[in-house]
Amino acid sequence: MLYTVPQLRTIHVDRYVLPLREGGSMPGLIEADDGLKYVIKFRGAAQGPKVLIAELIGGEIARALGLNMPILVFAELDKSFGRTEPDQEIQNQLKASAGLNIGLRYLSGSSMFDPTVTPVDPELASLIVWLDCLIANPDRTASNPNMLIWNNKLWLIDHGAALFFHYTWDHPPAEQAQRPFARVKHHVLLPRASMLEATDIKCRAVLMEDVILDIVNMIPDDWLKDDSPFRSADEHKQAYKQYLLSRIEHSTKFVKEANHARKESI
Repeated sequence: MLYTVPQLRTIHVDRYVLPLREGGSMPGLIEADDGLKYVIKFRGAAQGPKVLIAELIGGEIARALGLNMPILVFAELDKSFGRTEPDQEIQNQLKASAGLNIGLRYLSGSSMFDPTVTPVDPELASLIVWLDCLIANPDRTASNPNMLIWNNKLWLIDHGAALFFHYTWDHPPAEQAQRPFARVKHHVLLPRASMLEATDIKCRAVLMEDVILDIVNMIPDDWLKDDSPFRSADEHKQAYKQYLLSRIEHSTKFVKEANHARKESI
């Protein structure tokens, strides 16, 4: 697995197509100035820019681990966009989202993953479970798998609910990183994740400090201004880096927890 830091393109939103009300942050399907469609997470949604940060970090770590992820882009939204939107809730969200948002390439023709229809081999299942334990992603359950089948391959989407620790920063990042992730017991792929120890070794070899730093440095400074307990964007990014590196360093803890939950569920 060789990860090359992408240069995320910035697209401009031309047309709002429809809201995707399945998600709590109410993302939207849009058409961009490059002629393509994207699913956009808006900074003006209730959870604010932290959802965008989690989407960026979670998505790029997934890509670094060799998992299929739709292309991520920065999505620029003009401050006048949405004035003619008849739905007041959507209009308010669009007005509050002026500036830089994040988008995932829309996978036209994809279908939602169904574990009863599409078997997932233990190696892939273990890799996805390991990722979701690392970023504390609660949204990979049987009722909300956040995975798509596209071109006969499994693709990951929607990591916006991950990294939930960053809503408080109540404790030092290295301390928060060692907290358990009990919700792994609900992971849709946990019963198939029988190779977690071997996966742990491989993932730790990929997610070196320089990779984590490169990913964290992709966060736009503007997303780090709201309700920040840090003195600067650099200090804020350093906290994300410390959290992720510490969680990787102590990954055997969440691997043990996942294996225990798996044995309990079988």
